[in-house]
Amino acid sequence: MIGLVTGATALAAWHLGWLESWEAPTWTWRAHFFARREIPSPQVKLILLDQASLDWAQRENGWGWPWPREVYGAVAAFCQRGGARALALDLLFTEPSVYGVPDDEAMGEALRGGPPAILPVLPGGGQTTWPAYMARPDVAIDMSLAIESPHLLFPVAEIAAGAAAAGHATGRPDADGIFRRLAPFCRFGGVEIPALGLAAWMATFSEPNAVAAAPDGLRVGSKVVPLDRKGHAILRFRGENGLPEAISAAAIVQSELRLREEETPTLSPETFKDCYVFMGCSAPSLLDLRPVPVNPKCPGVVLHTTFVDNLLTDSFISEANSATVIPGVMATAILASLCLTYAGRWWQAGPLTAAWLGLPMLIGFAAYDKGWWWPIVPQETAVGLGLVGTLAMNYWAEGRQKAFLKQAFRHYLSGEVIEKILRDPKHLQLGGEKRELTIMFTDLAGFSTFSEKLGPVELTALLNDYLSEMTDIILEEGGTLDKYEGDAIIAFWNAPLEQADHAVRACRAALRCQRRLNELRPAYQQRTGAALHMRVGLNTGPVVVGNMGSRKRFNYTILGDAANLAARLEGANKAFGTETMVAESTWRLASAEFQGRKLADLRVVGRQSAVAVYELVGLAGEAQPTTGETFESGLTHFRAGAFAEAATAFKQLPDDPAAQQYARRCAELATDPPAQWDGVWELTQK
Repeated sequence: MIGLVTGATALAAWHLGWLESWEAPTWTWRAHFFARREIPSPQVKLILLDQASLDWAQRENGWGWPWPREVYGAVAAFCQRGGARALALDLLFTEPSVYGVPDDEAMGEALRGGPPAILPVLPGGGQTTWPAYMARPDVAIDMSLAIESPHLLFPVAEIAAGAAAAGHATGRPDADGIFRRLAPFCRFGGVEIPALGLAAWMATFSEPNAVAAAPDGLRVGSKVVPLDRKGHAILRFRGENGLPEAISAAAIVQSELRLREEETPTLSPETFKDCYVFMGCSAPSLLDLRPVPVNPKCPGVVLHTTFVDNLLTDSFISEANSATVIPGVMATAILASLCLTYAGRWWQAGPLTAAWLGLPMLIGFAAYDKGWWWPIVPQETAVGLGLVGTLAMNYWAEGRQKAFLKQAFRHYLSGEVIEKILRDPKHLQLGGEKRELTIMFTDLAGFSTFSEKLGPVELTALLNDYLSEMTDIILEEGGTLDKYEGDAIIAFWNAPLEQADHAVRACRAALRCQRRLNELRPAYQQRTGAALHMRVGLNTGPVVVGNMGSRKRFNYTILGDAANLAARLEGANKAFGTETMVAESTWRLASAEFQGRKLADLRVVGRQSAVAVYELVGLAGEAQPTTGETFESGLTHFRAGAFAEAATAFKQLPDDPAAQQYARRCAELATDPPAQWDGVWELTQK
């Protein structure tokens, strides 16, 4: 939706013309980049009336500006010697020569004897009808492709008499004042006048109807000139500063004069063989400089040389049509938004943002290389707005997700674990997944007895205090609180975050909880009249963990046989008089960090197979009572069925509750030996 909205917004701004001022610089970048790498057609040559030519004429011949017009006759003669195809003069001859009518007649005569000469007509306060002394262009073209000019300035009759054709020099810049286009035709008094460059090409093409309207532009001979929506040709400037091969007018005149004197010219006439030759002004004082994309002070005649160059090389720029731009802009806006939506990390979002912002520029340059003017700014705007919108949405969604996760987990996860989940939510799989966990079940011994002596308020306060103390330790060790069941606590490790040391964390939490309860026991005894003892069962194994329940109410909990065994081990402490019983699966992972002893091979209610269980007594390296060898000896005799010897060993440990339980059990078994003995202590109740 963000992509659709931002794409449509950018396209609307483009359609209304609001983006043109930003699009223009991107066009200049493209034109500059490719112009330096492209060589203009060698069939287009340029003669420039530059400042050096004006200085030479003043210094050597005493000519001020304007020059005598017979000088242009020398230029025409030189082009004729070289075999030029046509000579187009982008110069004004709308007023009689200051040297008199013979000067104009001499120029007209010289033009007639040279290659086909094309003279310019241009808008101004001149005639409103086509003059009788000039031949009308023989062109029939769709009026919709021509711009209207109600007034034109024409060359004087004496000079026009020697011209082969007339071409309009009308030029209109884009909104930013840069000339990028040229109208192929100008309509005046019912006559379609070709542009100066097109007129030069037509003067050498004898086929009738060589120029005609085409569905996709303007057909010129066998080629089609693409036109924009206003009927203008978009020019592709080529070469350094957009100039074709340029020669000083002074060099041309000098060479022609030397040839007439049968001297060696400074320039060979062969330079212009089979070329379209244009003559224009580059001297600043002649006021014919125009800004183009590749040159801020370019001779105006270059617009016409570029037209012919593009015509000869079939390199006009085509304007991308709406049927292509609209889906292109929409597609990039949508894809950019979608792509960034799933970039959850800054190191993903950063490069993706840069890539998507660079893509429109890349497309624009690639399109220019293929001859298309692709609008970069609308696509860039769509992508930029889409990325900003997506980032804003991601931020909003992430905030909601974090709030949800904090609310959902704050009651049974530590703040540190919650922050880890928020930094990397992929570790959290809502629903269910199978994973190896270490599970803890705890219960207060004799709770029902002393709870009857307390009122509801006192009992609730006691439980809240006790559960808070125990839960804080569990959460500090990275555990996940499953639930409370009265005075019982169910917790587990290794979910939702993976913890390589989950068994160690669980054992350490159990040991800390027992020691904290030892510290609080006197205070609790004053409140209850009974000594509070806690039984703990720990087991490690595979369970299903996840959010389970209804769609509206659920709990992050566990299911599986490993959890059931942990619960059985908590209750099994009653049979041995112990407080913390650990399954072999947990002890195998954590024994290096703790001290303990094997209690039994135990078969709990509901299970056929026995499990080795251990009593957790302290941290590794702590000093412990030296009763381990005696207890282990008794346990060895017990497993072997030597109950009398086992009882003797256990009775040596009168202060060990587990040893005393074993002594009583051995006495029972010695009195009534079992038919088959596998060394397993089998529980008959939970």
